[in-house]
Amino acid sequence: MATYEENTAELFKAILELKTPEECGSFFNDLCTVKELKEMSQRFEVARLLSDGLIYSDIASKTGASTTTISRVNRSLMYGENGYKLAIERMKKD
Repeated sequence: MATYEENTAELFKAILELKTPEECGSFFNDLCTVKELKEMSQRFEVARLLSDGLIYSDIASKTGASTTTISRVNRSLMYGENGYKLAIERMKKD
């Protein structure tokens, strides 16, 4: 039986094989529930808005995210593994 780490590594490898937003959409629609996908996309939008310097109340009204969600995303931006920052920076270059 594969470990959590092995399964996670395989999932990440599969994601890296996808070439277009449409392919990603198909994969994630198969992988996730609608609710999970909405929550992930909302968190990423919150991260983008925090990176742009918006305040919590503006982000909450723009996204519908709770202040708890905004706080968690902010904590990841400040003290996490820089995944949000890396993705946001790369998207800005494109």
